[in-house]
Amino acid sequence: MQRISSQQVAMRLRSENPWWEKATGIPDVMATMTPRPYLDLMYPLLTESTVNRAVVLLGPRRVGKTVMIHHAIQWLLRTSIGPARICYISVDHPLYNELSVDELLEIYSQTAGVDTHNEECFVFLDEIQYMKDWERYLKILVDTHPNIRFLASGSAAAALRLKSTESGAGRFTDFLLPPLTFYEFLLLLSEDQLVSRLQGNKMDKLADRDVQRLNGLFVDYINYGGYPEVILSKEIQKDPSRFIKSDIIDKVLLRDLPSLYGVQDIQELNSLFTTLAFNTANEISLNELSKNSGVAKNTIKKYIEYLEAAFLIRVVHRVDKSAKRFRRKNFFKVYLTNPSIRTALFTPITSDDKFMGSLVETAIFSQWFHSPTAPLYYARWNKGEVDIVSLNRETQDPLWAVEVKWSDRFLDKPSELGNLVAFCHQHNLKRAAVTTVSRSGSKTLDNVKLEFKPASFYCFILGRNILKGRLLKDKAY
Repeated sequence: MQRISSQQVAMRLRSENPWWEKATGIPDVMATMTPRPYLDLMYPLLTESTVNRAVVLLGPRRVGKTVMIHHAIQWLLRTSIGPARICYISVDHPLYNELSVDELLEIYSQTAGVDTHNEECFVFLDEIQYMKDWERYLKILVDTHPNIRFLASGSAAAALRLKSTESGAGRFTDFLLPPLTFYEFLLLLSEDQLVSRLQGNKMDKLADRDVQRLNGLFVDYINYGGYPEVILSKEIQKDPSRFIKSDIIDKVLLRDLPSLYGVQDIQELNSLFTTLAFNTANEISLNELSKNSGVAKNTIKKYIEYLEAAFLIRVVHRVDKSAKRFRRKNFFKVYLTNPSIRTALFTPITSDDKFMGSLVETAIFSQWFHSPTAPLYYARWNKGEVDIVSLNRETQDPLWAVEVKWSDRFLDKPSELGNLVAFCHQHNLKRAAVTTVSRSGSKTLDNVKLEFKPASFYCFILGRNILKGRLLKDKAY
């Protein structure tokens, strides 16, 4: 039986790294794409030389990890780094099946004519989960090749995070690339003029046509806005379930999670996820889930942990009117990490759909999930609820509160927001945010200033501020 030769591997490496021999840079299909703003956050980790660590790029499937790697390479090529000292390897290619990271590195060194032990190099290992024991080999290489800056990425996000945490302590830096924010969605659609008018936070100065345009795009974002390939393809938008469900959700539920956690009943896991997705933004009872499904509560808890690890959902826990957390977490809310997942599972919605309120709330929470420092809860008590509450990590006192509405009537009838005002009074909050459909303004009720902003505008400002690091701990956006 013939074995794959190192010459064949070298030929493949040359095809994946065209910048070694030509001054063309990265492939045109990626060079012409607008980089995600997350590149500004990841690039300094990649080029940091004072700390000897590999970057592990995590994220759900199809959020643009490979494209962002190539945009990082494009930035490196514009510096003094020689093209031969930048190597991209798509580890899932069959030619690399029997090779370790160390062996690939040696073939790269010989092919590109680079001394990887003494020259500064950048090595990108895409789809790293296809390599057996990748975390062990990569950890050794980080120690033995201090001149190489490694970045490993993969689509099996839960597996990568687990192995990175277990084996890469002190050697790996995890970087999460989530689905698109609404801010990024507008940028990738080249809505630059609309974005520039939104930048100043002056919603009340926008023309009605701008508000209508923004809301139309917001509905599009809810329906298919989480994944770059979907928003740039009209064909995929006609049938988002074929792309999002088959290529993203099913691969996680049917392959990634069962292989990682040993899930025996895949249908049971799939059924639970479908139930949670349909009920995104609604309060869920662990007892009721168990009773309706016939699945033990402990099993359901484990499934929910697995789905969170795969970046499909996020659990938000409940506090009472006094902002005290419950010892027994039998009630909680589950949010999809992006609302377009629900659309792919069921059907697209319109602005007047009965599920629009839940998906607007999901969209707003999905912006907050991009912030690692936001401890979010919802408050519920006898006859009262507040949709989003942030607590101080040290004192556990509420910092701010938001009521998510998809209606304009509350600006005229602020008295209907009595629960929100009562919560603010109890915790000495002087103001709170309320979302609307299209109106903005402010009203003062019982000495609490209620700031009204359209949900679409709130999502835009929130996503922008999180990405640009402009969030203040005592502000809701």
